[in-house]
Amino acid sequence: MTVKEAVAWLFARDGFIIATHKRPDGDTLGCASALASALRRAGKTAWVMENADVTDRYIGYMGKYFAPADYKYENIVAVDIAAPGLFPVGHEKELEGNVGLCIDHHPSNSMYAENTCLDGTCAACGEIIYDVIMEMNGDITPEEADYLYIAISTDTGCFSYANVTDRTFLCASMCFKAGAGIHRINKDIFRTKTRNRIDLEAKIFSGMEFYEDGRVAVVLLPKSLLDGCRVDENDLEDIAALPGIVEGVEASLIIRELDDGKAKVSMRSGETVNSSAVCQVFGGGGHAMAAGCTLDMSIYEARDALVKETIKVL
Repeated sequence: MTVKEAVAWLFARDGFIIATHKRPDGDTLGCASALASALRRAGKTAWVMENADVTDRYIGYMGKYFAPADYKYENIVAVDIAAPGLFPVGHEKELEGNVGLCIDHHPSNSMYAENTCLDGTCAACGEIIYDVIMEMNGDITPEEADYLYIAISTDTGCFSYANVTDRTFLCASMCFKAGAGIHRINKDIFRTKTRNRIDLEAKIFSGMEFYEDGRVAVVLLPKSLLDGCRVDENDLEDIAALPGIVEGVEASLIIRELDDGKAKVSMRSGETVNSSAVCQVFGGGGHAMAAGCTLDMSIYEARDALVKETIKVL
């Protein structure tokens, strides 16, 4: 679907629930909240689906849009969700085969929805939602501008990642013009860290492993280490970007042990390595320079398998 076709689909329906992905980041949450607000301005009923993984960092901004328990929806919209494996915990069966519209920017999108509005050239899904809202209502409110700026800035590392384009800056500029509190948001999200997060970063840098003459960096995060640092999900925001700042690193892997013993992988890379190609081998995907997957094995087994595949792609 084009943006215009997606808006026509939305205008023809009502009673929306908007789904975000598991372990939600600022992009999926910002998109969902901005779209819910815009749909309400268009005379529709819209809420964001409850997501058990949402952190306090975002609840203060967007919590009011999460649906009450007794809300009966008619249509499901997914934002920034590339595949059913990323459906929010507890809603997998509810969403499977029932998503009417997916709005996404991941080239690896599996086309699971009945309709898909996809633009893989966008650095953040927030760029597409901006177009949808402008097509729908002709403007964005200051609150929607906040949400969209959060979406765009978080998915681009505050505009530092290689996926940023001139269009990314244009969307951010329009959010600023519409009243987004970018100084407050930047302070809250990018320039404030807990002491526990600082402790975790120290351990990440001291325990980093290097392969292929330093071209590949790996960080293992066993549950015992995370528990020892007393970090919560807020403290784990954007840790995947840390190994890539080391000189000479072309691809980096953060491999985290989950409560069920599985290994959650976040991969980042430069132009010499296709992160999505590596992660797709293990059932994941994403972007060429930022991707992820979850492996049903220990973090040490996952490290060995992923390093081997990364070196092949490298």
